[in-house]
Amino acid sequence: MKKLSLLLIFPAILLAQEKTVAPRQQGKYDTNKFSQMYDLLATPNMFRTASGAPGPAYYQQQADYKIDIELDDKNSKLSGSEVITYSNNSPDSLEYLWIQLDQNQAKANTQTSLAEGEKISQVLPLEGFSTKYLKKNLERGFNIETVKDSKGNPMSYTINETMMRINLVTPLKPGEKISLAIKWWYNINNYRKEGGRSGYELFEKDGNKLYVIAQFYPRMAVYNDVEGWQNMQFWGGGEFALPFGNFDVNITVPADHVIDATGELTNRSEVFTPEQVKRYEQAQKSFDKPVVIVTQAEAEVTEKGFSEKKKTWKFSAKNVRDFGIASSRKFIYDAMAVKMGNRVVMAESVYPKEANPLWGETSTMVVAHTLKSYSSHTFEYPYPKAVSVSAEDQGMEYPMICWNYGRPDENGKTSKEVKNGMIGVVIHEVGHTFFPMIVNSDERQWTWMDEGLNSFLEYLAEQELDPTFPSRRGPAKNIVPYMSGDQKFLEPIMSNSETIQQFGNNAYGKPATGLNILREVVMGRELFDYAFKTYANRWKFKHPTPEDFFRTMEDASAVDLDWFFRGWFYSTDFVDIGIKDVKQYYVSETPTADLKDVKVKKGRFGFEKGPFVYLVSGDNTEVTAASKKPLKVEDFKPLADYVDQTFTAEEKSALKTPKYFYEVEFNKPGGMIMPILVEITYEDGTKDNYQYPAQIWRKSNDTAKKVYATSKAIKSIQIDPKLMTADIDVTNNSWPKVEVKSKFD
Repeated sequence: MKKLSLLLIFPAILLAQEKTVAPRQQGKYDTNKFSQMYDLLATPNMFRTASGAPGPAYYQQQADYKIDIELDDKNSKLSGSEVITYSNNSPDSLEYLWIQLDQNQAKANTQTSLAEGEKISQVLPLEGFSTKYLKKNLERGFNIETVKDSKGNPMSYTINETMMRINLVTPLKPGEKISLAIKWWYNINNYRKEGGRSGYELFEKDGNKLYVIAQFYPRMAVYNDVEGWQNMQFWGGGEFALPFGNFDVNITVPADHVIDATGELTNRSEVFTPEQVKRYEQAQKSFDKPVVIVTQAEAEVTEKGFSEKKKTWKFSAKNVRDFGIASSRKFIYDAMAVKMGNRVVMAESVYPKEANPLWGETSTMVVAHTLKSYSSHTFEYPYPKAVSVSAEDQGMEYPMICWNYGRPDENGKTSKEVKNGMIGVVIHEVGHTFFPMIVNSDERQWTWMDEGLNSFLEYLAEQELDPTFPSRRGPAKNIVPYMSGDQKFLEPIMSNSETIQQFGNNAYGKPATGLNILREVVMGRELFDYAFKTYANRWKFKHPTPEDFFRTMEDASAVDLDWFFRGWFYSTDFVDIGIKDVKQYYVSETPTADLKDVKVKKGRFGFEKGPFVYLVSGDNTEVTAASKKPLKVEDFKPLADYVDQTFTAEEKSALKTPKYFYEVEFNKPGGMIMPILVEITYEDGTKDNYQYPAQIWRKSNDTAKKVYATSKAIKSIQIDPKLMTADIDVTNNSWPKVEVKSKFD
């Protein structure tokens, strides 16, 4: 019976416990924003180390080219043949090779055009309507005539849109080379009407064309330890991933054309007049201003000729990843020398008369400045020259050569906006020779690694040229409209190039701003500059990944940046730091009612027994009244005794005498961690500035407090007064609260 009684009572006890005991809380994962990025970064290995440097097993392939091309100016057609010698430096046997056919992106009914969404534009200009709905699509893209091996035998190949697979009979083993010959042709596009990164510009008045030629030859894709073959299709947004190699290129054009291109011209005396050769030799010794080699008067005569004869220009380039060409009978050509260590590098420009006087006065000087500026922040410019080409509506880069927009009006007048735009694009495109033409990142996947890093260096170069230059990208305040935008249209920087909706802001502006914030706010210039230069030198003439950049910046600086890269690059979090509350206190010998029973902990064990100094909270009036009769040390015997026993006479003479005590609570409505920059203005007009590291948020992602003990009353407190952190909402940055006028007001 006793057993039965217990069994009957026990469930009742359980029910009672269930009613009174609170449910156990569930565990949680680590969501602290200072967590290390082991979950995001690739595992280090023998190819790429945990420090961000190339590992002992790092390798890269090489592709050498011998190319002969001919430009048919009348028909805007380019024909070519090439021999590619490909070296397999990898530890892998390759069953096939992948080659890029980027011109195929312009073919009719490509996957590129089919993948683009469309909608009706109800109002169209006549030209726009006829181009879109009436004209037949022009024949574009590569026409591959033959692919042969070194013995002249046909090779099997398969074309998939913008990629061509060469099917090898026997695998290419580690350490082996293979040569193959390709013959092709394509019709050159009018880039101002059809779009594109290269093509020709037609001058209606005189019937001449100005050619900027790129992606003009079948190009080897990259094979590396990260992806194997980088054979992602060219959709138009993500640019190029290419191996390094040596180029010998012969370019046959009408005899009255002037050419500049990647590499050194090896037959100058055959293509220029003796007088023009002398001018070039003068330019090689002119370090303060350009020498005009082909004058405007000469170009104006030439552009009327339309020669039926031909001339071949020969260029040779070592250790480059690509090749670009500019050709026209309209070209004026100038150049000057730039000192690089114990070497002389040539800064050059080619442009039509329509670009003068702006280009003659500005372009080459800006090229020279860019080479000096970028070299100071990375490594000494290694190539023999850098060329700026005037190509309206263009901004594109290749090793040693780039095309840039910006021209005067028909009267030769140039607005400030046009001139500054032209200067900015010249700096940017010349700067691309450093990133990604030398520090050779994968543009097809990570646009920010070339555009973002380059936009940051462009900002530095612009400010070094003129501290008042209106830089578009770099200053933190300039990215605020983007960072505060609709989250539906934002992607993390670490997104594939083809998925980005706001390309300029995401791939150029935000990473450039992030690097500027690292340099000016988080790390400081000395630590940042050393780490950035370390990255550039570790990876020049190599293929870095995002992990290599992130790791090197930490490795060379001893600054924990995982919180920054996680937030700024891997999320769309924004910066918004505010002042939540300010409490004021004054010193009192006697406690208020709420302080009488407060216990003060002493170390790890026990509590202080007193006596105590009491900090009593009050409003402005109370604090001001109390401070008029500040408590002197000698008036408070327990404090006076402590000071006498603890401090030397010299230390006592240096003791502070605070009258005012403030506890400031900062909050963070935005998700992005950032240091707190604080400016305090006192009633006498003087100011103090404080910078608290991002780690102030490490134990709470939401709030942080700081105490200020001052001898002067605080009039106001301002967060980020110089707008250096990209804070998207400054209405909560002030105490007392300041009304911020809208842009409309």
